[in-house]
Amino acid sequence: MAAATPVDRLIRAHRLRLVELLPWVVAVIGYFAFADYLSLGSQILIMILFAMSLDLVVGYAGIVTLGHAAFFGVGAYAAGIYAVHVSGEPFSGLLVGAVAAAVVGLVSGAVILRTTGLTLLMLTLAVTSLLSAAANDAGSLTGGADGLQGVAIDPILGMFNFDMFGRVAYLYCLAVLFIAWLFVRRLVHAPFGRSLVGIRENAVRMHAIGAPVRRRLLTAYTISAALAGIAGALLTQTTQFVGLTVLSFERSGAILIMLVLGGAGRLYGAFIGATLYMVAQDQLAEIDPIFWDFWIGLLLVLIVLFARGGALGVADRALLLVRRRR
Repeated sequence: MAAATPVDRLIRAHRLRLVELLPWVVAVIGYFAFADYLSLGSQILIMILFAMSLDLVVGYAGIVTLGHAAFFGVGAYAAGIYAVHVSGEPFSGLLVGAVAAAVVGLVSGAVILRTTGLTLLMLTLAVTSLLSAAANDAGSLTGGADGLQGVAIDPILGMFNFDMFGRVAYLYCLAVLFIAWLFVRRLVHAPFGRSLVGIRENAVRMHAIGAPVRRRLLTAYTISAALAGIAGALLTQTTQFVGLTVLSFERSGAILIMLVLGGAGRLYGAFIGATLYMVAQDQLAEIDPIFWDFWIGLLLVLIVLFARGGALGVADRALLLVRRRR
């Protein structure tokens, strides 16, 4: 029998494993076990998608950004404006949000990705600030500081209305997240995703072997923007409101914290980090409504100092320790 080639080993390593179905089993159980918290559950699923989109550029491509809320906000506003002035059909609204965010990602990325380091970081912040100011000034279209109101979303597939308990919204967000996860999983395990990791580790060497580094980074940036736009559109459709906070620096910072908590560059870090952050935020805000963000900050400091790689990094080290003891 012939020895397995490196390509064969890579394919086997990236086959779907049963443990990868665990988040989806937990999500389905949560639908029945926490029926009173489905609205929070929908927000968690949206933030998981948002964090997953950020992981594509930060964790895999190595593009450090503090302005990812730009694409989230563009998707949110695009879906809201589409619902108010064109149609409340949810799936086309998601498409509109994705396309609008992808266009912004493509145009801004063509400029931003020519820079590196601190300059790149500042430009990502600048794009978000410009979009936030534009949304505030265009009050007749976006609602300005009062937010875009009157967003009405049609029943999903013409049959399922968004209810006040959040049941339909939860299942809708879960289905969209699952499809996005399948796409991202396939992408990061494909040669394109492997090349992004190579660029992250050593862009000069990837240049030397003939890889189109800038084009790959711009493609990843645009795809990431589209996914963030879908997350923003989901937020608009499930809350039927859009405010300027979707374009805030705080949202960009929070989603980066979620990714750090879970573990960047691991695909599933977004699932763990977003859930930990949102649940901790909900509980800490109830215990300490004024200073809850202090405890979130303390948790982040502890993770960075003592849990390198986030929650998944801790799990990896614990599993390695157990194997060694055997």
